Amino acid sequence: MLIECVPNFSEGRKGETVERIARAIESVKGATVLNRHLDSDHNRSVITFVAEPEQVVDAALCAVATAAELIDLRAHAGEHPRIGATDVLPFIPVSGVTMDECVALAHHAGRRIWDELRIPVYFYERAALRADRLRLENVRAKGFEQLREEIGRNPDRAPDVGRSKLHESAGAIAVGARPFLIAFNVNLHTSDIAIARRIARAVRERDGGLPFVKALGFELQTRGLVQVSMNLIDYEQTTIARAFAAVQSEATRLGIEIAGAEIVGLLPRAALDRGAPYFPLLENFRETLVLETLLEAAESDRK
Repeated sequence: MLIECVPNFSEGRKGETVERIARAIESVKGATVLNRHLDSDHNRSVITFVAEPEQVVDAALCAVATAAELIDLRAHAGEHPRIGATDVLPFIPVSGVTMDECVALAHHAGRRIWDELRIPVYFYERAALRADRLRLENVRAKGFEQLREEIGRNPDRAPDVGRSKLHESAGAIAVGARPFLIAFNVNLHTSDIAIARRIARAVRERDGGLPFVKALGFELQTRGLVQVSMNLIDYEQTTIARAFAAVQSEATRLGIEIAGAEIVGLLPRAALDRGAPYFPLLENFRETLVLETLLEAAESDRK
């Protein structure tokens, strides 16, 4: 019985902070950190870990508590929208566990986060308690600053667990349960953010683009580029290759060249097409981005 947990943190520039959070996760016996990804432009990091149901919530709580201690959203700025020091905390079934069990674990984690850390909680995706919170973007809206203004006066912005007041420095948190999600970004040879946003609108589902694709345009100021950042929420229905082809087609139409692509976090082996046009453009790809490779290595180490 194995669950993957992929918390996203509002810190992508201080490696020591992310490392302390990773160590906190692994302080729980049975929790194994598989991957860390830091992005300085987004000022965001993603840690992927796995554990059995009995340990996964304890490990998640250690991560959220450590992030609350080390990250102050009042001093945070970055390209990616966020509502909390730990912005999102999704639970994903890997083996021997159902989605319903992950939903129950997400709800248990959310109650503990409020009871122990006093961080208000919103449930999203399969763990959502309200239809309008199924989509993470509806929960996050325009981020911490807007939520701080609205949480106490707009009933629609009240949390699912906790008082209608943000934690002073750690904000709020979105806790969910979902299938595998692939975070896939395509970088463009331009500094014009309007182009990235235009392409994102063209390819994302909510504006009539590809099914099961969420997309935003971001600036990569340290590289002088812009990025189409995508979440593929059902990679079997819309593959990485199809998403890349759609971005490339729009970019070509606008006279823009592709600068590269990247996968954030881990992905299932079945999602990777080594013969597709995007594969040679992947930046910093390594076999340890494949979930099964890491699970196999972890199992071998235990023997």
